Amino acid sequence: MPSADLPLLCPVCSHPLEHLEAEGTRQPRLVCPNGHSFDAARQGYFNLLVGKGTPFEPDSAAMVAARFSFLGNGHYRPLAQAVASAVVPNLPADGGMVLDSGTGTGHYLREILDVAAASGREASAIGLDISKFALRRAARLNPEAVNLVWDIWQPLPVAPNSVDAVTVVFAPRNPDEFARVLRPAGVLVVVTPRSGHLGDIAAVTGMLGIEEGKDERLAEAMARHFEPDTSLDVDIPLELTRDAAADLAFMGPAGHHMDRGQIAARLADSREPMTAEARFRLFVFRPRIRRTP
Repeated sequence: MPSADLPLLCPVCSHPLEHLEAEGTRQPRLVCPNGHSFDAARQGYFNLLVGKGTPFEPDSAAMVAARFSFLGNGHYRPLAQAVASAVVPNLPADGGMVLDSGTGTGHYLREILDVAAASGREASAIGLDISKFALRRAARLNPEAVNLVWDIWQPLPVAPNSVDAVTVVFAPRNPDEFARVLRPAGVLVVVTPRSGHLGDIAAVTGMLGIEEGKDERLAEAMARHFEPDTSLDVDIPLELTRDAAADLAFMGPAGHHMDRGQIAARLADSREPMTAEARFRLFVFRPRIRRTP
């Protein structure tokens, strides 16, 4: 159950949102002082997109199912552990707040919350994603978080200086907004793939390659608001069935361009187990000190 004391802002008027529990047959609600109200979907998430919504294409139900299966089988568990290790020591002992921007199915946030609880840190969490299909899964996996349909390129429905950690795992980055919502002692944790990520599996399935200069562009995009703190390479050897490899390819950007059947057909002649190495880089950024003139 999400905490009633969440730093959420109404997407219509920017006043604080209050979380109200279910009453009778009515679902839980987020309500602002001006009377704008957002009922939880039956699956437990809230859709805060209003007006024209978003022009961006969300992940489909089939893509999300593939991701949930792949991550649920623990293939990227070492990465989830690395993310949690970067976040949890930076949370206060009580009252910590995590914003998982692009939460997807919620697997990385789940690891953070579990590690925080095991270390005696009580943390609340907000998960944002553009896909309602992903948030259906995230709401079940992380019922103590508030899970919101939101476009990360828009101003975030989160109060200024209210978050201790922002995590961005394979998701769009909005540095201006991350800087606005982070507390001065907070951390921003960003994960991106590295050159050679998934090797032959990526080549066979048509997954997008890693662009040259990706790290430099990330640093440049963050430089106005953030200073680099640390970085860590996470390499995960994989041995996959053809079915798991198809899930892996389909759950990412390739899923917007090909259906799973097309990807599976490309893998049909591959030997099992299929071997590859997942290569990631985890960056920790800290807000630049705001100096007054």
